[in-house]
Amino acid sequence: MTLQQLRYLIAIAEYGSINAAAQNLYASQSNLSTAIKELEQELGITVFTRSNRGVTLTNDGTELLGYARQVIEQADMLEMRYADKGSTHLRLAVSTQHYAFSVQAFVNVVEGCKGEEYEFILRESTTAEIIDDVRTFRSEVGILYTDDFNRRVLQKAFDDADVAYAPLFDARVHVFVGEHHPLAGATLLRPDDLADYPRYSFEQGTTNSFYYSEEPLSHLPHKRNIRISDRGTLTNLLTSYNGYTLSTGVLSAEMHSGIASIPLDVDETMQVGYIMHNERRPSDLLLRYIDELHAIIGADPTVEPHL
Repeated sequence: MTLQQLRYLIAIAEYGSINAAAQNLYASQSNLSTAIKELEQELGITVFTRSNRGVTLTNDGTELLGYARQVIEQADMLEMRYADKGSTHLRLAVSTQHYAFSVQAFVNVVEGCKGEEYEFILRESTTAEIIDDVRTFRSEVGILYTDDFNRRVLQKAFDDADVAYAPLFDARVHVFVGEHHPLAGATLLRPDDLADYPRYSFEQGTTNSFYYSEEPLSHLPHKRNIRISDRGTLTNLLTSYNGYTLSTGVLSAEMHSGIASIPLDVDETMQVGYIMHNERRPSDLLLRYIDELHAIIGADPTVEPHL
């Protein structure tokens, strides 16, 4: 199996026919046909069904296409990373749940690299994608939370992905509401106080399991749920509508104005940490990022840092 065969496979699937793919790749149709036929023989599967209208992926072909895209993406990243062997080009890729402190640490590292050549990547993503990004070396570090409810399931996922988890801090569960919310003036809330208000949570894509939720107590039933995908939308909802979300209590800069953070009277404690692949040797830039995380967390009186 070659990268060229996989590139041909992807192109044919995208263009819907061998002829169209060949024209766009400036390659001969016979070369593409031969490459796919050899790939099918090597793997012992049929990738495409052929008709007068083009080609259609089989079930085996659809599965293979998913793997092929991952392999080609990684190969392209390698080519980009090492295109200039003599370069001092800096790179840092971070995958994180939707936490302002992880973004601020990222910004601090960027600001410390003025005058340098670099490629920095920050992905605010789902829990499953964060684990997979670190597993496939797409990201060097992933930021996520665990608690007594999800820890066993996530630890199994960490083990399967060959990643190690390191805690950053423990935090009491807090309720975020807008400053005009009927509950905004409370000093302590109980779960029953939230029953009549919509609950905001970050969607988790195809892995929509309670264990992969970004918010604590997600397994508790609720009558009104609104799922969102970015922090900007969450902030707008909190300030314009009487819903709520649960998190660590650490407010981001854009949330300090117009958002109230109120402790929730529950026994659960959130622990936020980071994961790294066991085979990765951390770069100086990654270590700098982790130091920035510890510095930001250490300055926040609402959490208990892990040193």
